[in-house]
Amino acid sequence: MVHDRADPAFPGDGEELLPAGHRVGEWTVTGPIGEGGWATVYAARGTGADETTGTDDVDGTVALKVLPTAGLTPRQARQVAEAARREAELARGAPHPRLVRLLDTLVLAAPDHPSLDGAIVLVMERARCTLRDLLATGVDEAGGRRIVVGICEGLAHLHRSGWVHSDLKPENVLIGRDGEVRLSDFGLAIELTGTHGHSAPMGTPDYLPPERWKEPLGEHGVKVRTTADIWALGIVIHEVFAAGVRPFPGDTPTARCAAAQQYAEGRAALRLAAAVPPFWRALAADCLAPTHAARAPHTAESLLARIRAHRPGPHPRRPRRPRPRTALLALASCATAAVTATALWPDPGPPGRPAHVRVFNAERGCQDRTDRDPQCSLGLAVDPTRPYTAGNVVPTRVWHNDTLDADCQLPTGLPVINEEDLTSTLWYRIHLPGPTTAWLPAVRTRDRPALLRCP
Repeated sequence: MVHDRADPAFPGDGEELLPAGHRVGEWTVTGPIGEGGWATVYAARGTGADETTGTDDVDGTVALKVLPTAGLTPRQARQVAEAARREAELARGAPHPRLVRLLDTLVLAAPDHPSLDGAIVLVMERARCTLRDLLATGVDEAGGRRIVVGICEGLAHLHRSGWVHSDLKPENVLIGRDGEVRLSDFGLAIELTGTHGHSAPMGTPDYLPPERWKEPLGEHGVKVRTTADIWALGIVIHEVFAAGVRPFPGDTPTARCAAAQQYAEGRAALRLAAAVPPFWRALAADCLAPTHAARAPHTAESLLARIRAHRPGPHPRRPRRPRPRTALLALASCATAAVTATALWPDPGPPGRPAHVRVFNAERGCQDRTDRDPQCSLGLAVDPTRPYTAGNVVPTRVWHNDTLDADCQLPTGLPVINEEDLTSTLWYRIHLPGPTTAWLPAVRTRDRPALLRCP
């Protein structure tokens, strides 16, 4: 689950786990980048970092992936340590220009700060953004081709080196400052022994192949093959050329898993979005062949050869955005890993007068409470263009079903993810008692008022 950093449930009782200025080895934290699953990622800078590391990282900074172990059960702590070990082993044993570079690994000793003591830190090159960020604004066909080529190059190298990524999705495809693609997050990567490897039944449901749900759970886990990455690649290709829309219908990961199962069992046809150009439609369809055996001929290398042999027309077209609609995405339990989803927010329509918006808390346990428990409160931001952290929140807290007055909207703020893994860059400017204003992220309301764009 991805926590709202302004929420008191975040480690540190509302404070940043690693505040700006905190030293981690040779690095000094400059601010948070993102958070999800077991890890939190921070930007950091070292003395002469761009010279000592030999990287071309954004603004001379690196990314610190922090995996706390404090407060976890022994089993959970072992899982975190194993994921970090696997990520470090792959990065050091199979380096490649299409894989994010690992610069260092650290284990923090902080007995005076229990939440940090024993945390594992992976120091990596920092990217400009993720593929998910790019999908929010749309990708033209030429840009989409470069992205898919980069992904295929990374997958081909992984598979030749005897690894399966096992969690390929737009959030794990990084775009460097140079525009090049780099695959990241190898915490679920599996080393092959022959034709397959084994893994615990984990992953992101929207990107797992249909056979994964039927594989018997043995002593070493479930079987994982390279064709699992090819299936995920098919989903990603469709998202790249269909403005982030996934090929299987449904408002929740559970519903989309069910639709994929129906397709795999021959009870439903594969219906790809009309926005996907013909060549990429055919490529995605081959990646989404319903069985491992049917998918096996379509390796990352063979797909890469097809793409390089393809000569697009002289006027690459920008993908048509889907008709305005709201995709309400709920956190599902198809697997034990956290799920990340994106929302396609509707056009709010013509501008109107100031409007009421009602606060929505996606935590079901907080929706029926009337005691205004601080653990169920939500934060309003001071500045929607800065990270949504405890230092960027006004003192006033709000609760589920509170009614607020909004006077304008900002569609291009920093993206925020709620407890249902619903993502949006849309924010509403809220008037509080007195002259104070604050900002409510659109993921914190189900209302869609018609408001002027904020100046």
